[in-house]
Formats: sequence, structure tokens, C-alpha cells
Amino acid sequence: MKRILIISTILAAAVYLFNSCQKVITINLNDAAPKLIIESTLTDQPNSCTVKLSKTVNYNQPNAFPPVSGAVITIADNLGNTAALAETTPGTYTAPAFQGVPGRSYTLAITAEGKTYSALSTMPIPVNIDTLVQDSINYGSFGGGGMHVFVWVIYQDPPNIANYYRFVEVVNHRTNTNIYISNDELRDGNLITRRISERDSTLGKGDSVSITLQCIDKNVFTYFDMLDQLSSMGFGGQSATPANPTSNFDNGALGYFSACAVRTKNIVIQ
Repeated sequence: MKRILIISTILAAAVYLFNSCQKVITINLNDAAPKLIIESTLTDQPNSCTVKLSKTVNYNQPNAFPPVSGAVITIADNLGNTAALAETTPGTYTAPAFQGVPGRSYTLAITAEGKTYSALSTMPIPVNIDTLVQDSINYGSFGGGGMHVFVWVIYQDPPNIANYYRFVEVVNHRTNTNIYISNDELRDGNLITRRISERDSTLGKGDSVSITLQCIDKNVFTYFDMLDQLSSMGFGGQSATPANPTSNFDNGALGYFSACAVRTKNIVIQ
């Protein structure tokens, strides 16, 4: 989870210090109360119902979010099917037997440290990946230079339906944490080719690449879209905007609950 720091008084304090060298002002960056962070996913595949709970930390602390144990978590669909999640490792809760069904809506309820949070997510109909294609660009001496290898995802977007997508790349069993999302606003019903790449791509011959296409609902798309924009703004990747991504959880929690239909394909770089 990427942290968004909300510091609204720094600019005014900096201006004051610039104009007055005789008075020292201490800026307290550590007075924000910790907030619950929720990362939760349910898919249409087995053993996929997972919730991770952690808490925010202060500015001068290591970027390691402490897990939250002892929570009571339940999930239910709109047909009345319910399940309780059990804590399997500190801060991680699962319900292996509860599998999502496309078209149904799911409510996740969490009680942690005396507060209750809930979120609603509807699982879209899955979209298959037609194929993965390897490609490359030779940047020469520009931007670090050399040959950069990347993967294209090709899929058929269903017509007359608003679709929202998130792509997760796993290279040699390590998940890429970059955010790849898109929608079909300008390409409804088309055969879509989506490049999964970074300018500093290190893919090489023999690498095993897995791409998962997640069909997500609009609220989850909005969350990741805002997270991507906020995390890329400001100096050093820190956002200058006093906001956090809009969560589909209530009661002030950070994070998201995504009920998504997923399809995965693999490719070995040649």
C-alpha cells in the first residue's frame, strides 16, 4: 500500500522561517492518529477470499505497516450466503471455501479495535485474455539506453457494457506493484491491445511472466485511478494533494474491497 502524506502546514511554516531567522519553529509530523488500512479481494477462483489489515505509521517511522490482529470479519452476497474469515497469519484473514460468482454483489464487514467498517462491491462478468505478445523497444542512449522488453495483453471487450480493468503482472513469482488499469470508455466492443511495461523494464530471456486481467467495478477502478495519480505527483513521488484515494469502505478506513472476475495467461520471454 502506498502512503499518501497529508501535510497542509509545511508551506506556510517554510515561508515564515525564511523571513525570520531568529525564531525556531518545530513542525510536528507525527501527530496524526493511526488509521486502518484494508486490502481485500474476492475473485471467481478458489481460495481467493482474502483480507489484509494494517495501520498507518508516522512520517519518521519505517515504511512498514503493523498488522492488525483480532478482527471479526464476515462476507455475504446478495443471495444471503455468508462466511466468516479466520486469521491465518498476523493481519491476514481468509475464507478458503467462499468463492465469488460473477454478477453478484458482496458486502464485507470488519470489526477491528472497537470500530466497524463495511464495503460493497459487485463482481463483473469475466473477460478472457486472447493472447500475450512479447515486444521490445531499443532506446539507444536515451533514458538509460538498451533494449527494453515488455508484454502486450490482447482481449476482446464486450460491447454495450461499461467495463473496468486492472492488470497484475507477476515476473518469476514476484508481483509487480505498479498500477495498470484501463476502461473501455473510447473502445467499447473493440479488440483491445494493452501494453504492460515500464521504462526501466528488466525483463530478459527466460523470464516467466504471468498477467492477470481483473474485471473490477467502477468504485474500485476509481480508487486505483486516484492512487496512481496521487502517488505519481509531487517531488520524489510524494503527493502534494491533500487527499487520499476514495475508498469504498465507510467509517474512515483506507484501502479497498474488490470483488473481481479474473483470467490469467503466462508467457516465457524469448
